[in-house]
Amino acid sequence: MTSSRRQFLWNVGGGLGGLAAAHMFARDALADEFPKSEFNGGLHHHAKVKRVIQLFMTGGASPMDTFDYKPELERLHGQKLGPKEKPEGFTAPPGAIMKSPFNFKQHGESGRWVSSVFPHQAKEVDEMAFLMAMASKTNVHGPATYMMNSGFLLPGFPSMGAWISYGLGNLTDELPTFVVLPDAKGLPYNQKGPFSSGFLPADNQGTVIHMRSESAVRDLFAKSRYEFATREADRDGLELLRQLNSDHAATDPDDSRLDARIQSYELAARMQLSAPEAFDVANESAATHKEYGLENEVTEDFGRRCLLARRLVERGTRFVQVWSGPQGATGNWDNHGSIPNELPPIAASVDQPIAALLRDLKARGLFEDTLLIWTTEFGRTPFAQGSDGRDHNGGSFVTWLAGAGIKAGVSYGQSDEWGYKAAEGKTYCYDFHATILHLMGIDHQRLVYRQNGIDRRLTDVHGHVVNEILA
Repeated sequence: MTSSRRQFLWNVGGGLGGLAAAHMFARDALADEFPKSEFNGGLHHHAKVKRVIQLFMTGGASPMDTFDYKPELERLHGQKLGPKEKPEGFTAPPGAIMKSPFNFKQHGESGRWVSSVFPHQAKEVDEMAFLMAMASKTNVHGPATYMMNSGFLLPGFPSMGAWISYGLGNLTDELPTFVVLPDAKGLPYNQKGPFSSGFLPADNQGTVIHMRSESAVRDLFAKSRYEFATREADRDGLELLRQLNSDHAATDPDDSRLDARIQSYELAARMQLSAPEAFDVANESAATHKEYGLENEVTEDFGRRCLLARRLVERGTRFVQVWSGPQGATGNWDNHGSIPNELPPIAASVDQPIAALLRDLKARGLFEDTLLIWTTEFGRTPFAQGSDGRDHNGGSFVTWLAGAGIKAGVSYGQSDEWGYKAAEGKTYCYDFHATILHLMGIDHQRLVYRQNGIDRRLTDVHGHVVNEILA
């Protein structure tokens, strides 16, 4: 885009139109040789997925106590066969081999083994495709959470939701493109880092919605005590602010922060009309509330957020993350103290809502272009920590996907006989991200952003599409 063209946009648009158009041209330049109409909204090829809901289990969900049945642990239970020295990232020396305290049964036509902690999801396994040998490069929560969200162990890199927002843009002007629904108990490890836009334009970062606060979107409406803050006053004030911001932004069009702030003000104005209806799950039927577990104290919080996720994608939000558990030693999936006592409560809080969400998406026809994902940052050891806990383990964990473009009822990869390390079909975050981008019509090797002289991408210099789980 030439400087004269940019100046023309500033002049005719009063600055704000120029900012919006400049971002539009920059994004569309990624695929100017590929008409999106030919690719169902995809950037580089036909897209099977237009929107994503990602369910993230904070703390490291134990695979051998949920989806990865290991009968060998029963035979070796109590034997000291683990590493003699404490591996990096473990919080204690490895104990004896520990069998799962939960019963496993096969379910569905696929015969998928599922633990008794997930009775509701067990009924839906024929809709899912499992990555049974996911692996991380770390046993530490913070870096592992970054890795599963941004592809890097360190902060400062854009999250997958931000990359998707940058590459594909929005499906509606009325709601945020990338929405984050954190646990009511708090934010995950790294706080807002896992949904950061990193070095991408700042408007691609996740919009955090707190369902338990007085207002789900902070400062969307003025407090009642400010009687002078009328709609007319808002309009006049925003117009003045627009003029000031536009004049300032024109002096440094490469700085995305002010652009993002202006766009957030515009979006907030539109959301004053759209958000109250979208966020009001009370409009759903009593049967729907019951299905998602909103009448049960155990499932109410996660169920409410799963239901909101469905309402958001139904109304055009492209990427929604629903988090289970905050950072810290309790109230999440970080079950160091006791697998029998700590895992069942957190599993029960999500199981019914997840199954309800899957069925709801399918019943409403949203599975035709929506992808549902369940994952975590790493797994846990087959060795006991203390008496009956499990330590961190990046060697192997499980992820499942369901919905558009997914071959239902299959699995890819497997861990060793103990569930300690990936044995076949090891799948890193790079492959996981490449597969999701592929389903959305994006070639992960071609979605790049120049940063400090380096062509950066979500998958770094790695990654391949896991075709084995694709329809």
